[in-house]
Parts: sequence; structure tokens; C-alpha cells
Amino acid sequence: MPQFPSVGQELLDVPLPEMVLKLAMGIASAQAALDENSVSTAVLLAETIVKDVVIATTQTISAAGVVTFADSKADMSLMQMGLIPTFYQFAEATIEVTMDIKTTTSSETNIKVSTAAKVGFKVWSASVNVDVSHNRKFQKEVRGTSRLVVRLMPVPPPAQMKPVFTTIDNRVPPVVP
Repeated sequence: MPQFPSVGQELLDVPLPEMVLKLAMGIASAQAALDENSVSTAVLLAETIVKDVVIATTQTISAAGVVTFADSKADMSLMQMGLIPTFYQFAEATIEVTMDIKTTTSSETNIKVSTAAKVGFKVWSASVNVDVSHNRKFQKEVRGTSRLVVRLMPVPPPAQMKPVFTTIDNRVPPVVP
């Protein structure tokens, strides 16, 4: 009769440390790819220049009541305009393994014996019929499912990446009469 491993041994044979290591290495690799993508996006945003962006509009009302507008324009990168790349981090990772194991062994033996004897004048005969049937059945059923759940969440970009916007106004304030 073949020996089947016990259910406990089947569960012990699941390479859990290897699965955890592969999950961790996969997350590290994916995190590096996500970070690289965010940095590439930051470079693209910093290098893409939009020309003649209106950064201020001055409204002037003359003594005669005429209103005029003057725009101050500048060339700005998309990052200077406030577009910041999104960064992500893995917040949670779960490995779930479920295994159902069913082992069935059955053995069946049937013996059927029949005899017949004939007695006649100086003739004697006998017959014995033996019918032996043997049936063995081994069945092993294994079902398993696994599930990997990963949750990503956006995080703020590094503080050093956000541009600092400083305004220096060197205009002379108007003289009030």
C-alpha cells in the first residue's frame, strides 16, 4: 500500500518562507519602479516650460476714470506652476493560502467457494470452484487556493521637491497726497 503524507506534512511542505521572501522582494522591486516613475515624472514636469504665463495683472484707474490692465508674464515650468508628481508606497501586503486535502484508501476482498460432487456406479468426481476477487482503491484529492492582496496609497512628495515660491516686490509704494 502506498504511503501518503499526512495532512500536517502537506501543510509543512508549503514553502511559506520562500513565498514571504518572494513577496517582499517583489514589493521592493515594485516600490523601486514606482519611485523611479515618480522621479521621471518630476524631471518631465521641471523641464516642460510653458511660455508667457500670466503671473499678475495690474489694474490702473487714471484720474480721468480710464481703466487699463497690464499683465506680467513669465516662462514657467509645470512644477513651478504647482504640478507635483504623485508618489506611492505599499501600505499592506497579505498572502493567504488555503489547502484542502482528502485521502481515501479502501480495500475489498471477496472469496466465493462452491463445491459439487457426483457419485455414480464406480465413478466418483468432485469439483471445487474458488473465485477470488480483490479490489484496491486509492484516492487522493488536493485542492488549494492562494490569494495575494496588496494595497497602495499615495504619499506626499518629499518636502525638498516642492518648489519654494518667494516674491520680492521692489516697487515703490504710491505716494498718498
